Amino acid sequence: MGEKVVAGGFDLSDRQRYRQKLQQCLEGLARLLKEKRFDRPRNLMGLEIELNLAGTDGQPRMMNDAVLDRIASRDFQTELGMFNLEVNIAPHRLAGHVLDQLAEELRTGLAYAHRKATELDAGIVMIGILPTLTRTDLVPANLSDVDRYALLNDQIVAARGEDFTLDIDGVERLHCTATSIAPEAACTSVQLHLQVTPARFADVWNAAQAVAAVQIAVGANSPFLFGRELWRESRPPLFTQATDTRPPELQAQGVRPRTWFGERWISSAYELFEENLRYFPALLPICDEEDPLRVLDHGGVPRLQELVLHNGTVYRWNRPVYGIADGTPHLRVENRVLPAGPTVTDVVANAALYYGLVRALAEEPRPIWTRMPFEAAADNFDSACRHGIDAELHWPRPGRGGAMTRVPAVKLVRDELLPLAAAGLDAWNVEPADRDHYLGIIEGRCRRRTNGASWQADTFHRTTEAGLDRDSALAAVTRRYGELMHLGEPVHTWPAGPAV
Repeated sequence: MGEKVVAGGFDLSDRQRYRQKLQQCLEGLARLLKEKRFDRPRNLMGLEIELNLAGTDGQPRMMNDAVLDRIASRDFQTELGMFNLEVNIAPHRLAGHVLDQLAEELRTGLAYAHRKATELDAGIVMIGILPTLTRTDLVPANLSDVDRYALLNDQIVAARGEDFTLDIDGVERLHCTATSIAPEAACTSVQLHLQVTPARFADVWNAAQAVAAVQIAVGANSPFLFGRELWRESRPPLFTQATDTRPPELQAQGVRPRTWFGERWISSAYELFEENLRYFPALLPICDEEDPLRVLDHGGVPRLQELVLHNGTVYRWNRPVYGIADGTPHLRVENRVLPAGPTVTDVVANAALYYGLVRALAEEPRPIWTRMPFEAAADNFDSACRHGIDAELHWPRPGRGGAMTRVPAVKLVRDELLPLAAAGLDAWNVEPADRDHYLGIIEGRCRRRTNGASWQADTFHRTTEAGLDRDSALAAVTRRYGELMHLGEPVHTWPAGPAV
């Protein structure tokens, strides 16, 4: 009698208390929304990029701690794998020359980090999945030496109760198992943040979900994993499988995966946080001392730490974020769709397309989510991940009838979405010259039907045809990619050909 029952390293009493605190946090969020306590819109956007470390031989380097010591900047921090870094750009007001400002800050920061990394025979490679990664690279011993990563791995492994199965059938098929979440570290992304009011949140989130497939189609950059050519954007299936806490019997029962596109359009941010609590058990049931309802009763702003922590373990491609700045709560949509790279110019072009489209679509008189079934958006996302720049997408026909049709992504972007994105950037008061420059890069990709993924695949095949074996070809592709990435010209202008 009196013994604690332990599950996955935490007492069941801890989990019960955490569940109660989550309910209190959810009630606190509802009160904040009802009392209209949130920050007024300031048109703030933010950006994070996950990076890889690789040597001049194209192989990954497991040394992020040493590289971070050399960089010595709070803008750079660890990520899940020892071959990963992350760079964070301070929030910017989305107006004027913000796109060129972002590009200049990124070029300066990444160039400095690359110089420091080269002092240790490493270098920065901005790419969705490093082509030279092998199964022996993605093992628990190569997780970053950070307590929260070890704890998260332990909890996901305990919840899963068996090895993870990676099974991705693309151009080639990959089938293997993993004993940890380490394969997730292969996925390096760009995360775009947009601060919104509660009243606008649902419209922006719905718009972001609708265009997620478009982002992938033009921005895919992850065709290889463990020496296999898979989907043009292999991060989503890899991320889903590498963090899947569901054993096969729960998958068969329709239990939702923690990496999740979603299943419906929404009408408020509250619905997403409530879904997270309803569908997903706590992985890290760590309770804060704050009583959020008491804080509200005394006129304060609660941190809602349990809600924030739990939200961070549900990997939506468009994630709701609650935060506090200068003592005032705010909401953000965190867009997690895009892979890293290929160049700074390409990253900023992808951001311009996203911010322009979500502004324009969120303000349409007949919003896209009233004309397109959510299932079509989810199917589009899958198709874009599989086929990249060659994907065909479901989209409503222009005009009053608006029946759904299937259209090549490049035609949809050039004929309909680029003008919308331009109008959206105008609504943000972005400088017209910047607007035209960065959206012109998206148009160039569509015209040449080239993005990072298609360039990698084409260069790989040309290289093997020139006589290199598979591993040597992938290393050659990685080296050539790194060279061109640092030169900085957008990927659709890169020369193809053997990277011998």
